[in-house]
Formats: sequence, structure tokens, C-alpha cells
Amino acid sequence: MWSRTPLSPTVCHDGAMSDTTAVPDGAAGGASAPDKSTRIALVTDDQAGELLTLRRAAFVSEAQLYDDPHIPPLTQTLAELREDMARDDIVTIGAWEGHRLVGSIRVEVEGPKATLGRLAVAPDQQGKGLGTTLMFAILNYLPEHVTEIWAFTGKDSKHNLALYTKHGYEAQYDEAAGQLTMTYLRRVLHAVDAQPVDDSAAGSSADRP
Repeated sequence: MWSRTPLSPTVCHDGAMSDTTAVPDGAAGGASAPDKSTRIALVTDDQAGELLTLRRAAFVSEAQLYDDPHIPPLTQTLAELREDMARDDIVTIGAWEGHRLVGSIRVEVEGPKATLGRLAVAPDQQGKGLGTTLMFAILNYLPEHVTEIWAFTGKDSKHNLALYTKHGYEAQYDEAAGQLTMTYLRRVLHAVDAQPVDDSAAGSSADRP
């Protein structure tokens, strides 16, 4: 198991990577940047209930797009979520504004490959670049041997696919998942990909919620 402690304390920054499923970004222009007080940290077991609520709220629009109320983010139970979070190969980080969890992302690590999933932003916080911020922030929590990041989204999620492509992800293949067809994309990591961290604004890692 790798250490889940970030390389350095993390706060929000504007980034150049895309948001993912169910998280419209501000890339179209006119959207505000994330609040500078937004804090990124690991999501702990005692915050699982809040995380479950956040995901369900964020993925409603995706369920509506595919006319399927039974997509996994909407049907996962609290017990299943806690079991997932406890796995050694999973890291889940969140974005907080004050005491409120407003965004999260899950990553599964398998050898040199990391797979993004369940990127969620609260509906009233979408369009501010929080999804982009989380995708940069997760790099600080990955083991050094990870060389590529994979992501997946519905084949009909044109907005998500366009954002991935814009920011360096390349479609690799499609795969059926029940009634849905998912597109899998890959981005090869380089040393310059990790986003700089503003230590003066971040505070101590002991301050994580």
C-alpha cells in the first residue's frame, strides 16, 4: 500500500485538465474560478454519508441523459461505499468549502495505471472549475510508479468526451456496460503534470477535515 498523504498540502487552483462525468466545467468561458478557500483532502470513513449524498446529487443529470435511474453512483449503498473507501488500492479525495463537501473524485491504482471514477461536484457549484481542480489535486496522492491515468464516460456524453480530448486524453476503446456503452480514454503522465501547490494558503496537512 502506498502512502495516501499528499506530496504537499493542497488548495484549489485553476487547471488545464478536464472535468468528467456529470461535472460541467467552466471551460466554455464566463464561469468563476474555484473559491480560494476551497480545501482538498482525503475523504475519511466518517464523511462517507456526506460523500454518498454528494454523488447522488451530482449524478442525477447523468442518469437523466441516459434515462437510467439505476446507474451505480445512484444505487451504491453506504455500506458499499465504506467498503470501497477502505480498499488499499483506492484513494478518494474531496473538496471542501468551509465544512461542506462540494466535490470528490475516486481513483483506483493498479500497477502503473490509475483509473479515475465518480468525479462529482455539487450541482450548485458546477461550472467553477472544481472538477478540473480535483483532477490536478489527485496527482499529489498517487504513488510515483503511476505513469498513466485512465478515465471513462458514456459514449453519448459529448461534453465530457470533448473536455477529455482537449486536455490530453485519447480514446482507446468502447465497451458495453449493461445498456450503456462506455468510452475509455488514457492520458500518459509526465513530470510536469503535477500542479504546483500554494503552501502559504494551504496550511498544514494536519488540518485536513
